[in-house]
Amino acid sequence: MIVNRIAFSFLVITTLLFSCMHKQDSNSEMVERLQQQDKFETNSSNIYGSVAVLAHLDSLIASAPNGAGLLQFNIDKANTLLQLGRERQAVRILDSLNKTFIPDYLNRQTVVKTLALAYLRLGERTNCIINHSAESCLFPIRGSGVHMDKSGSEQAIALYEKILKENPDDYESRWLLNIAYMTIGSYPGRVPLAYLLKMDDKPADTSVKPFKDVAMNLGLAIRKLGGGTIIDDFNNDNYPDIITSSSSLKEHMHYFRNNRNGTFTDLAGPSGLGRFMGGLNIIQTDYNNDGLKDIFVLRGAWKGKFGKEPNSLLRNNGNGTFTDVTVQSGLLSLHPTQTATWADFNNDGWLDVFIGNESEDGDVNPSELYINNKNGTFTEMAAQAGCDIKLFVKGVSSGDYDNDGRTDLFISTMNGRKVLLKNITEKNGPVRFKDVTQQANLGNKGPGTFATWFWDYDNDGWPDILVCGYGNRFPIAEAAGAEALNRYKGDNGKVILYHNQHDGTFKDVSKEAGLDKISFAMGANFGDINNDGFLDFYLGTGNPMFTSLVPNKLYENEGAHRFVDITSPARVGSLQKGHGISFADMDNDGNEDILINQGGAFPGDAYQNALFINPGQGNNHWVNILLQGSVSNRAAIGARLKITFTENGKARNVFRDVNSGGSFGSNPLMQHVGLGSSTKIEKLEITWPVTGIIQRFTNIAAGENIKIQEGNSKIVTYKLSKFNFSYLPMSNMPMN
Repeated sequence: MIVNRIAFSFLVITTLLFSCMHKQDSNSEMVERLQQQDKFETNSSNIYGSVAVLAHLDSLIASAPNGAGLLQFNIDKANTLLQLGRERQAVRILDSLNKTFIPDYLNRQTVVKTLALAYLRLGERTNCIINHSAESCLFPIRGSGVHMDKSGSEQAIALYEKILKENPDDYESRWLLNIAYMTIGSYPGRVPLAYLLKMDDKPADTSVKPFKDVAMNLGLAIRKLGGGTIIDDFNNDNYPDIITSSSSLKEHMHYFRNNRNGTFTDLAGPSGLGRFMGGLNIIQTDYNNDGLKDIFVLRGAWKGKFGKEPNSLLRNNGNGTFTDVTVQSGLLSLHPTQTATWADFNNDGWLDVFIGNESEDGDVNPSELYINNKNGTFTEMAAQAGCDIKLFVKGVSSGDYDNDGRTDLFISTMNGRKVLLKNITEKNGPVRFKDVTQQANLGNKGPGTFATWFWDYDNDGWPDILVCGYGNRFPIAEAAGAEALNRYKGDNGKVILYHNQHDGTFKDVSKEAGLDKISFAMGANFGDINNDGFLDFYLGTGNPMFTSLVPNKLYENEGAHRFVDITSPARVGSLQKGHGISFADMDNDGNEDILINQGGAFPGDAYQNALFINPGQGNNHWVNILLQGSVSNRAAIGARLKITFTENGKARNVFRDVNSGGSFGSNPLMQHVGLGSSTKIEKLEITWPVTGIIQRFTNIAAGENIKIQEGNSKIVTYKLSKFNFSYLPMSNMPMN
C-alpha cells in the first residue's frame, strides 16, 4: 500500500512536472515540428525543394544516354540552379548547350530563352541584390537603379534580340528585352524600334510626389523569400512595430521594435520569434482579450501534399517575448494555407478565426472555423456552421456587408469561384452561415482570384468588395508585355471591384472604376495615401516564375468613382515579387507609408523588403483613432466608425471598420482617417460589435491621436514624435 501511494505520488508529481515543462517548452515543440516538416519537404517531388531536385537531376544526367532526354535534364538543371541563385553555373551549362547542334527548333529556343533569362538574373544579383540601393528594380528603372555592372543585361539583350528576330510575336521576350535595356540606362534610345514598348511614364496626376524606400536606412532591408508583414504596436507604447515572416522553413521571423527615436531594433532573438520558421502570411489578433496583440502565423500555401505545415498562434506575454500556444489552444491543424480572418462571428466579445485552406483533386483540406471558448482554447466547427469550404482558397475577408450587425465572410479561390457567406447566427446560438453567392450576383465562375477585402471605397456606408484576379498558370510576363502593347483582352490577372447595391447584391464596376487592367496581384492592402478620406490600394505581383517581372502597383482613389494607376510617379513599382503589404504612418508625419515584404518562392529569389516613405501628397488633414473594447473584443475588431466633417462647404461622411486591411499583409488596428481639407471632425459615431450601441463624440481636432474605450465618454489624446528616416546610421545597416 505504501509502495503504491509512493508510486502514485511519484506519478502525480512527474505528470505535473511534465505538464509544466510541456507548457514552458511549447516553443521547442513547435520548432521541432517545423524542423521535421522541413526535412520532409526536402524531396525531389516537391517543386520548391530545389536542393533535392538538383541532386535528382544530377543522378538522371549521370545515367542518361545522349539525346533529347539528356538535353531536357540539363535544361531542367539550369532552371533549378537559377532557383537556387547559382546563375553563373546555369549560364555555363546553357552556354555549352547553345554551342552544340540542337536539331529541334523548340528545344533550341528553350535553351536560348533560358540562357537569356539566366544572364538577366545574373545582372540582377550583381547589381540589385549585392549592390542594393533604394532605387534598385524600381520600374521604370532609372537613377541608382541603373546597373553599374552591365554585362549580364547586355548578354541578355543580345540573346533576346536574336529570339525576336526569329519570332517577333514573342511578347514575353519583347517585354524582358525592354526591361534589360532599362537596366543599362538605354531605354528607349537604344531599343530597336521594331521591339520598342512605349511605356507611358507621364503621371495621370502630376501632383503625386515620389515615395522613398528607407528600409536600408532602418535595418529593415533583410533579404529573404516572400512572406507576411504586420505593422502594429506590440508593446503598448503607442509606436508601431514591425513583424515579418518568410514562406521558407529555413528562414525565421523578425520583430523590429520601434525605439521611439527614429530607429528600430530586431528583437528576433530575445523575443523568441527568431526560433519560428516559415509563414507566408501573418496576422495580429488578441485571442485572450488581455490587451496585448498576439500573432497568427499561416503556413504551407502552394505546396500541396508537402504543405501540411502547422499554423502557429503566438501569445504575447507582455514582457517582450512570445509563446507558441497552438497545441494548448486547440488550433493545431495541418493544411496548406496562407489566409485567415479574425472576427467575433457570434458576438460574444471574443475573437474567432476562419482559416481558408487549399483543396485540390485528391487532397481535400476543408476550410476551418475555430470558435473561441473564452478560456484560451478554441473549438473547430466549420462543418456545423456551414463554412467548411473545399476549394483552393487564396483569400478571405470578414465584414458586415448587409449592415445587420453580424460579421459575414467573402472567400476568394483559384478555382474561379467566389463565395459570399451570410452570417445567420441567432442571438446566443451556434454560428451559422448561408451561401448567398448567387443571390448576391457574385456567382459567375471566372479566372482564379487571390487577395481580397471588404471596404467602403465610396463612403456610402455599405461595405464593397475588391478581389484580385490572378491566374497562376497564365504566362504572366507575356501578359505584361501585352498590356504595354494594349493587346491583352482576357480577364486573367485583373482587379475586380464589386459595388454594394444596398439590397444584398453587388455590381461589378471594375471597368467604370478604371480597374480592368492586368496586375496579377498576390500581396495587397489598402490605405489613404493623400488623406482625402477615400481609400487607395497597393498590389504586390508575387508570381514565382522568374520571367514574371510585373511592377507592384499603387492605385489612387479619385473621389469614390475611379482609380488611377500612380505607380510610376510615386516610385513604388518594384519589379521584385511582392507579398505581405502594410499601410501605416511610420514616421508620424500624418501620411501613411507602405511596407512590402519582397521575395519569391525559391531560394535564389530572396530579396530585400522595402519601406516606402510618403512625403505627403498635399495639405489634407487626418486623425488617428484607437479603440478598445470592453463588452466587445478588446482589440475592437469589427467596430464601425462614421466620421462626419465639412469640406469646402459640403458635409462629408467617411466610414471605416476596425480590421487589419487586406488578406495578404496586416495594417495597424488603429484607424488612420483622412479628413481632406477639414480641420476637425464634427461628429464621430462608433458602433460596437456585441451590443450594437452607438457612442457619439463631437468636435475632434484634426492632427490628433485619440483613444476611446467602449462605454467611456472621455477621449484620451496622446502625442508621437516625428522622425526623419532619410539618413543612414551605421548601426542600422541592412542585414542579409
